[in-house]
Amino acid sequence: MAPLNIPRPDRDRKLRGPIALRGEDRQTSTHDQRLLESAGHADGQWKHEDPWRVMRIQSEFVAGFDALSDLPKAVTVFGSARLGEGTPEYEQAHEVGRALADAGYAVITGGGPGLMEGPNRGAHNAGGLSVGLGIELPFEQGLNDWVDLGLNFRYFFARKTMFLKYSQAFIALPGGFGTLDEVFEVLCMVQTGKVTNFPIVLMGTEFWSGLVEWMRNQQLARGLISDGDDELFIVTDSVEEAVDHIVHSHQVLTDGRLNDAGRSRDA
Repeated sequence: MAPLNIPRPDRDRKLRGPIALRGEDRQTSTHDQRLLESAGHADGQWKHEDPWRVMRIQSEFVAGFDALSDLPKAVTVFGSARLGEGTPEYEQAHEVGRALADAGYAVITGGGPGLMEGPNRGAHNAGGLSVGLGIELPFEQGLNDWVDLGLNFRYFFARKTMFLKYSQAFIALPGGFGTLDEVFEVLCMVQTGKVTNFPIVLMGTEFWSGLVEWMRNQQLARGLISDGDDELFIVTDSVEEAVDHIVHSHQVLTDGRLNDAGRSRDA
């Protein structure tokens, strides 16, 4: 019998967009960074590089649309990669994933560790569909072990499109700049009517209350947002309240996937 070999930790697999490589040195830049920066490019060099880069960008949209086209109704859950197992936030994230699966939703996350892994794990353990949409980063971060359907993207904007196109609700757990970016992206899409039937839940009153207070005291009070814009979301500590809010919001149905699901239950 051949000896059992364990992969060396220093040769862990790393993701370059959708490609997995083992043993390669840490990359010094990402596809996103190379797309956006111009330093060091000779005059006119972009004419030869960027048009071909468009093909790679297009391939990410094609791969995402193809892989996710048959996805059932789903909820996207975002949160920090830095709050891992053993923290109260991770336990709540796991509970969120389980509750969403029990309510009949697929769970979509950024596919990474921490508060992305928690919902994936909860949904997987509850027998639901656990989806992870990863992103190429300068510091390595692969898809967590609880993802049933996973895609890894080179470009943030392609990944964000998939989050919005293939989910019908959004739950934000505590997180950093990336989580805040995603929260405001979705708020903007809902405020401007780009997406409809899209309930938003901010989980963690202690974490989110300062931001909500600032929005009301600064943005709303100064007329920078409209009356009611501060009510496009709810803030709660209760997983049950979060899921109930999503389910009840979806009783006014315009999304075909939600209508189809409702007819299936009534049949």
